[in-house]
Amino acid sequence: MTFTKFGKALLMSALSVGVVLSITSCVQSYTVGFLYVTGTVTAQSGNNGIITGYKIDHNTGKLTVIHGLPVSTGGSNPIRAALITGSRFLYVLNRGVNSAGNADCSTADPCQNGNITEFAVGGNGILTEQQTYYTQGINPMRLAADSSGSFLYVLDHDAPDNADCHLALGSGVNTCADITAFQINTTTGRLQLILNSQVTSANGGKPLPFFPIPADPIDFQLTAGYIFSLFGTPATGDYVFPYAFNTSNGQLTISQNSPQPMNVANATAIDNGGGSIYVLANDPLTIPAGNPTFTAGTYCSQMLAWTPGTGGALSPTQGGTVPDDVTLCNPTQLLVESKGKFVYLANQGIDTNTTNAQSGIAAYVLDPSTHALSFIAGEPFGSGSGPQCLVEDPSDQFVYTANFNDSTVTGRVVDPNSGVLNPLSGPGSYPVGGPPTWCLVDGRTS
Repeated sequence: MTFTKFGKALLMSALSVGVVLSITSCVQSYTVGFLYVTGTVTAQSGNNGIITGYKIDHNTGKLTVIHGLPVSTGGSNPIRAALITGSRFLYVLNRGVNSAGNADCSTADPCQNGNITEFAVGGNGILTEQQTYYTQGINPMRLAADSSGSFLYVLDHDAPDNADCHLALGSGVNTCADITAFQINTTTGRLQLILNSQVTSANGGKPLPFFPIPADPIDFQLTAGYIFSLFGTPATGDYVFPYAFNTSNGQLTISQNSPQPMNVANATAIDNGGGSIYVLANDPLTIPAGNPTFTAGTYCSQMLAWTPGTGGALSPTQGGTVPDDVTLCNPTQLLVESKGKFVYLANQGIDTNTTNAQSGIAAYVLDPSTHALSFIAGEPFGSGSGPQCLVEDPSDQFVYTANFNDSTVTGRVVDPNSGVLNPLSGPGSYPVGGPPTWCLVDGRTS
């Protein structure tokens, strides 16, 4: 068949349009990662929680529910989840329920049937339940994996055997919390308990199956070769207790016997990023007149930045105590964005009103040389009510909060120059089937 010059031109034009359209179509359907959200829905068999999953659109940040999700978390009242390096396995910590059938666990009325449920992460983000594991302590409350994906740790509010507390923490210590440690089989994802090689139980002379930490734990954080446990009460004040972390076998070794005071009494979380350890606290902070960085006044809550040193000792970072936004309260999680330029602080607020104005995201510029923080112009930025977690997508374009009080996920676009969090183009909020408790992001989409 012979084409005229005009016919060839038409053919080339049509091919060009087809190529452009096909490229545009591919870009529009590009999934950059998956967002997983645990929730406390109990309207199913066994009163288990659920994991909801979303595909994250690379262009817009729009969320689309992953086919086949939600799935059961394998237990009641999921409180934390961890995704190990390589994104092949996901673990959910389920607290269980107390005698009244709820998650208000206490030493006097502990939760029963708490567990860790392992999931395999398959193609298109689908989750398949694998094995169930149990911590050594009582009232499990936090979960963390190391950066290599080789070890998993659980913070238990109450140790299983208070008679052994003094062996690790010193004479006169009659009650304690604990950390349960597991080694992860990187092929199967299965967990194997790590025994405490440093402490031999007084009962039977065997290594302890847990690592004692001081009583009244609040949170813990694994970073910089240490596990930092945050503990205390309003009456005692809050402290940080470090264990040195052995990257080859997962063992924890006490690096100093004296817990370090944080000079606050209502800490809510401990986090890390940009080379600093951050303690979030619901203690008021008064900024005096003449402060060059922050407006004078009394703020509802604050954030303390520390630099880890020898033996896990913490030194205050320059300008390390900074206020939360004056309109926000009750910080829950901190996020240092991937380029280390900006810091975002999610606030749950004080009450459970779904119109609670104290919920939102405070935002700071992070000085790369001093690590000092200052507010970003235009902050705070909106979230849903009662955000429990704050995550950044794998392409470093979007941040999301999962919001307990109004059962939503909220997304925002990060301005890479100013750090401002702008609304997503399109739906900025997505319903979740029940109050969410935690969220995490998976960057492996194949």
